[in-house]
Amino acid sequence: MDQAIIQTKNLQFTYSAGQEGQEESRCVLNGVDLDIEAGSFVAILGHNGSGKSTLAKHMNAILLPSGGAVYVNGMDSADAVRLLDIRRTVGMVFQNPDNQIVANVVEEDVAFAPENLGVPQEQLRRRVDDALKAVGMYQFREHAPHLLSGGQKQRVAIAGVIAMAPRCIVLDEPTAMLDPVGRREVLSAIQDLNRTSGVTVVLITHHMDEAAQAGRLVVMSKGKVIADGPPKEVFQQVEQLRSVGLTVPETTALLWELRQAGLDVPLDALSDADCAQALYRLLA
Repeated sequence: MDQAIIQTKNLQFTYSAGQEGQEESRCVLNGVDLDIEAGSFVAILGHNGSGKSTLAKHMNAILLPSGGAVYVNGMDSADAVRLLDIRRTVGMVFQNPDNQIVANVVEEDVAFAPENLGVPQEQLRRRVDDALKAVGMYQFREHAPHLLSGGQKQRVAIAGVIAMAPRCIVLDEPTAMLDPVGRREVLSAIQDLNRTSGVTVVLITHHMDEAAQAGRLVVMSKGKVIADGPPKEVFQQVEQLRSVGLTVPETTALLWELRQAGLDVPLDALSDADCAQALYRLLA
């Protein structure tokens, strides 16, 4: 692993009254220290109001700290001179793909951001094609985006970010508005991107099954990090997670109940196959 591509140091953020619909000022991040290693796939899990989406918006300087600091590839996010470099380094994908699509043809939409960044035309064609291939949408390059499914639209939105050639992509609940098929499509595209291109992925989610597929899981509650480690380790903290209103994957919940009943089963069998194997060994 390389050095950290995103660092937060004692990050604090308070929404002022009237900001983003807040009736009164509210502290949302309260001393977050986090290093995101280059090339990693990190999921950030938390219930609504935990601060995870606010944290995401600090990662490419959409929001600036009220206290502490955020560094993107060594650049201070509060340095206005570096803003464009920060946005080139970290791309953002949001919940609603309809809000991110700006053109009437898929390939034109994917070309929009890199073209505005001044990417030469001879590079632009290759970037657009490569980005669409990376998310499995190349065959739809001449389609109208509004005729696509939710999952397809979100993959086009991700392609638009990939075409800017960022080193890191932050996805803020990108599957929240999708059906199960769309969720699987998008998650598969994210995993392939991380695995084959080495792009750092930060996935903000409240879905346990999505979080379980990351290499590292960070859990937030009330503006603080309360757990951080491999999903297999973090999800074993069943009581702590439940105490902050979070569940655990069904496999972990089942094994935990069996452990409570005195049976010797592992708590780190996250996948259905591993859980079934653990139960089989119990019966053998």
